Amino acid sequence: MNPICLYNGTVLTGIAAMENCAVLIENGLVSDVFSHRRFEQKHFPPGTQIIDVGEAFIAPGFIDTHIHGFGGYGTEDGTAASVLEMSRLLAQYGVTAFNPTLYPAGGEMLLRNVRAAAAAMGKETGARIMGLHLEGPFISPEKLGVQRPETVRPVDIPFMEQLWEAAGGRIVNMTVAPELKGMRELALYCIKKGIILQAGHTDAKYENMVEGMQAGILHSTHLFNAMSRLDQRNPNAAGAILIHPEMSCEIIADGFHVHPDLFKLLLRDKPVDKIVLITDGLKPTEQTAGTLIANGEEMVFHDGVFHRKADDVIAGSALTMIRGVQNLAGFGFSLEDAVKTAGFNPAQVMRYRSKGAIIPGYDADLTVFARNPETGDLRVLLVIVAGSIKKNLY
Repeated sequence: MNPICLYNGTVLTGIAAMENCAVLIENGLVSDVFSHRRFEQKHFPPGTQIIDVGEAFIAPGFIDTHIHGFGGYGTEDGTAASVLEMSRLLAQYGVTAFNPTLYPAGGEMLLRNVRAAAAAMGKETGARIMGLHLEGPFISPEKLGVQRPETVRPVDIPFMEQLWEAAGGRIVNMTVAPELKGMRELALYCIKKGIILQAGHTDAKYENMVEGMQAGILHSTHLFNAMSRLDQRNPNAAGAILIHPEMSCEIIADGFHVHPDLFKLLLRDKPVDKIVLITDGLKPTEQTAGTLIANGEEMVFHDGVFHRKADDVIAGSALTMIRGVQNLAGFGFSLEDAVKTAGFNPAQVMRYRSKGAIIPGYDADLTVFARNPETGDLRVLLVIVAGSIKKNLY
């Protein structure tokens, strides 16, 4: 693998912005970050591929920790091949790592889907699969969203052990309802396994959330969606997440799941480093042909999101991470902070210690993007995963 040097760009390191800088990549890692003056004086290793990014932004690769499918492929297909296609396609949109997210399903079907997704790890051609996100099955029947009621269940430690075994120990994060009976026992089990628990699809009261935090549930799933709402007599789940600075949160920044003005409240009440951009993208996202199917049900796309055709309930997002970054920058975030929510923050919450920043010694996962001067839209130009170019429009 030849070294690569990207120069003449603004480097959004994940920590700070550095204008007119360059990044050197060697052996799959960020080797150096330096000024244009040093670039002109630097002697590069033989065979270095030098790329002028034309004053574009050089950012850490995006990390989507909550995504069900993409481009007509999804985790519900129950095949490693579908998850590997997600990997290939996501890299074209600036995603360099992701957590395939599994819907609740009947016991044997969920175990099958878990095995299939785990089997894809290590075989990727695009974005790296970091581990699995289980969105259930231990969630509230009162806050299902479009999850099917027959697929959720009470806390069941033996079944959790089956899920862990089926995944080969590759479950990274799991959405749970903190108010469920037996949740503390589940939380302690997951802590021992290193699983990040996040409160979501929950009808929790404020005291349930506090108890959950004490048991280690310190992250949350798609804030404001599928959770008990802030009330003047009980802050409930949404209020608890806003009140407690130690609680981090996912957010879907498509402008439909959450009103754009609520992002001003979020910026005021949450430390930026506790906000994680996700897509919650469904299988038909960016699909170019065919019937739109997600989780076995037909979808229709209108008003910017997917709706279940049977009852018009919002089923999930059609967001991409680059569009989410663009939207956050329009909702009051600086571009640096928007990028931080897409890379550095998810890496920190998920404990991916060598990802999410452009720092010497970190994995060379980078996304180069620029703003279209005519439309203002952000466009991904170049993507590098572990030092290997996956997309190059230069």
